[in-house]
Formats: sequence, structure tokens, C-alpha cells
Amino acid sequence: MSLSVTSVASLSELRCIGFESHHTCFRNTRKWRIRSSSAAPGVDLNTLQSAIDMKDSNAVKEALDQLREVGWAKKWSSQPYVSRRMTSLRELTTLGMKNAENLAIPSVRNDAAFLFTVVGTTGFLGVLAGQLPGDWGFFVPYLIGSISLIVLAIGSISPGLLQVAIGGFSSFFPDYQERIARHEAAHFLVAYLLGLPILGYSLDIGKEHVNLIDERLEKLIYSGQLDTKELDRLAVVAMAGLAAEGLQYDKVVGQSADLFTLQRFINRSKPQLSKDQQQNLTRWAVLFAGSLIKNNKAIHEALMTAMSKKGTVLECIEAIEKA
Repeated sequence: MSLSVTSVASLSELRCIGFESHHTCFRNTRKWRIRSSSAAPGVDLNTLQSAIDMKDSNAVKEALDQLREVGWAKKWSSQPYVSRRMTSLRELTTLGMKNAENLAIPSVRNDAAFLFTVVGTTGFLGVLAGQLPGDWGFFVPYLIGSISLIVLAIGSISPGLLQVAIGGFSSFFPDYQERIARHEAAHFLVAYLLGLPILGYSLDIGKEHVNLIDERLEKLIYSGQLDTKELDRLAVVAMAGLAAEGLQYDKVVGQSADLFTLQRFINRSKPQLSKDQQQNLTRWAVLFAGSLIKNNKAIHEALMTAMSKKGTVLECIEAIEKA
């Protein structure tokens, strides 16, 4: 689960942050026309859809700004100002975060369950194979037992190779799909409320992410010149998925990619933050994002539903505005 900023992990895919440059743009002189739409009576969403399809961040912003002016996109950029402050764990607990002190500790639930299943299954099959007659009863259990050793060796040398298998195995957890939808919908919603346009998203296993687009931020990240204001905004979006899980579940599972993304943003900012400042930024971002999600619970739930149905980016935006 992640956030990528593509021309702006997915954030992405916030699983690594990727950037693409998009040079197509709409002219500022374009006139806004209002037509009837089945999605929004009296409002033409075709310009917004075209901007999203072209992956033009400036055009998406312009389209949403115009829709806000005509009274449709009321939620868009409704929380444009963020200001970091000192934040304590008690504030996170008061907000409703479960086990606030453990939010930043990477979860090993999926990894442990996968390895336990592999070792348990191969061990059981090895015992059964030991009942085979003759040499088969020796070689087959040996071969089956080697599977666990190979998996453990790969996990020690190159753990990334097991992520696809672990991700697929994780889908058997009853809360897996709901967790993904809740996590990624939080990234999407918070980015939208802060005025960061969305390029796309995915809830597919191993590809969970929300892509943000902002050419100006892309340049700042590339150059390592993120200022305090922009770092704070990106930090809130990056921590939104973690915050959404923390408000709902006793243990957060999808925080690793989010924390990785936040650290990358911090490393690209000026001035550099001390370890204490980085810790406070993380806590504050979780608190701010969690507050937005909690105060917009109905909208978050509506967006989860739209994303679970694989709705388009425009359909997800409509879900936000209609909720």
C-alpha cells in the first residue's frame, strides 16, 4: 500500500516513487463551458476527464478550480493550509488512534503468516512422504523439506523477491481488501482536500497505490529543494493511509511504504530536519491526516466504495463531491 508522486509511490507505486514528465498542457485562455451531465446536472465534466486522461497536472488543477468556482467541486482544495506543530502521542490516542505508540513499527503479520504456512505445509507433506516405500520415502521428504530452506534463504538474501508471493497470500486474510481500500482511499481523499490532483490508483495485489500529479512539486523533489510548506503537505498525504488504518484497526499493516515515502520527502527537503524534528513531523502528519479522515468519514467511506468497484478517477472525485 503506498503513495506515489508521478509528474508526480504511490503516491507510490508510493511502491517506489516514480516520476514522469508530461509536457502536454491546456492553454490558460481556454474558456469554461457548462453543459448538462448525467453525473452532475448542469455541469460539464468533460474538460476534467480530458485533463486526467492526458495526465496534465496543470489542466487538472485548472478544471477542478473552475468546477469549484461554479459550485460543484466544493471539497477540492478545501484544506489548502497546513501548519506543523509539536504533537504528542497522547493527541493521537485522543483522536482515536489504536496503539498510537506502535504505528511506526513495520508489521510482520503477512510475512510471518506466509513463512509459517510454508514451513508448516512442507513439514506436514514431508512427514506423509516419509511413508512412501523404498528410497522414495527418503528422497521425497528431503526434496519437500528443501522448499522451506530455499524460501528462508531467499527471504534472507533478497526479501523483495518474496513480496509478490506474500502479497498474494495476504489476500486470504478476511480484512485484506477492506484494508487496502481504506488505506488507498485515505491517500486519495487527503490529497484531494489539500489540492493535489490525482493521476490514478490501483487496489490490485502488489500494485496498491495512488498516483499524484504536480509538476511543480516534481521539480522541487528532483532538485532536493522541498520547503517546509510543501514538505508538510506531502507528509500529510503520505501518512493518510497509516492514519486511516490506525483509526480502524488495532494493528497497522500497510505503513512500511508510507514511511519510506515520507523519509524520501524528508531527504529531499531544505533545511534538513533533525531526528527529533522528523519524529514530530511524522506524528503531526498522522494527526492531521487522521483528523481530516475522521471529520470526513462519510466521504471516505463513499470513496472506498467507488474505488473498490474500480471506478475511474473522475467517478471517485464524483463520489467525494456527492457524499
